[in-house]
Amino acid sequence: MANFENITIEKGMYRTKGGLTGALEKLDPSENYVGTSLEGLDAFSRQLKRYDIRVSGRGSDCVEKFFQTSNSAALFPEYVSRAVRQGMERADILPNLVATVTDIEGMDYRSIVSAPTSDEKSLKIVNEGAQIPQTTVRTRENLVKLHKRGRMLVASYEALRFQRLDLFTVTLNQIGAYIARAQLSDAIGVLLNGDGNNNAAAVVSSATAGTLTYDDLVKLWANMAPYELNTLLAPTAEMQKILALTQMQDSRAGLDFQGTGKMITPMGAALLHAPEMTAGTIIGLDKTCALEMVQAGGVVTDYDKLIDRQLERAAITCTAGFAKIFTEASKALSV
Repeated sequence: MANFENITIEKGMYRTKGGLTGALEKLDPSENYVGTSLEGLDAFSRQLKRYDIRVSGRGSDCVEKFFQTSNSAALFPEYVSRAVRQGMERADILPNLVATVTDIEGMDYRSIVSAPTSDEKSLKIVNEGAQIPQTTVRTRENLVKLHKRGRMLVASYEALRFQRLDLFTVTLNQIGAYIARAQLSDAIGVLLNGDGNNNAAAVVSSATAGTLTYDDLVKLWANMAPYELNTLLAPTAEMQKILALTQMQDSRAGLDFQGTGKMITPMGAALLHAPEMTAGTIIGLDKTCALEMVQAGGVVTDYDKLIDRQLERAAITCTAGFAKIFTEASKALSV
């Protein structure tokens, strides 16, 4: 039975596990709308429809539309969080680097590690009655360092009330992009320097300092064994060097790049541009087992202030950190 028009929305829903959307889904499950005109909308989107709030497109409403009732005002912080997350997703290349994402409720977290020796990595024949080789998994010695990244939204309700939500969304998207770039910098730091557990990336040096050849990339590929080199992360200067290699300039590659924007990549590895990196270094990694992302709570907004129209200095933050899973699954090429 459709129930979305009879729900009372209050601040306390933001303090529940899953936030406002999770609380609304419990009261108004999306599964109840299968086969109806509202199929495909989640509980929050149905509330926007209930109050006829359009947040995108040329016909988007003004910010003040959220504050016509106390119920609709309680939707505003979730709209802000979603717009920030949307900006993070658009600017985020972390999904191409992270093997797994761990959500935690506290601020203390220890990752696990399995560091087999070369002898332990080989799956030897086990004779009858003999002991089966062991793989030891233990917790890391040091906690994962979590960093709170965010922006302070400084504006008065009077300044924003007549602004279109479509335009305001663009601003919030940009805040999300800032957070995503900061988190990428944190991830790069962990890949290169380790997470405090004596697991910095091994450095492979190019044949000639200051230059990059295809042989250097092949050397990096060879040093990744037994892991797979499926991702390369490079700063702007090194991206230019890679794209200028003769092996990257055959006619078919040129046509693909000019026609679709898709670059040919060394050894089939995804080539990612990271302006945040320091020049002179390229990171090669196996994205399936190199990096773990740990996040506490996702995007968090000062919902009390936003609901009460106190937009002045309302914080939008995201707390996350990174841990290495297998140390040898990422290596650095010094150019």
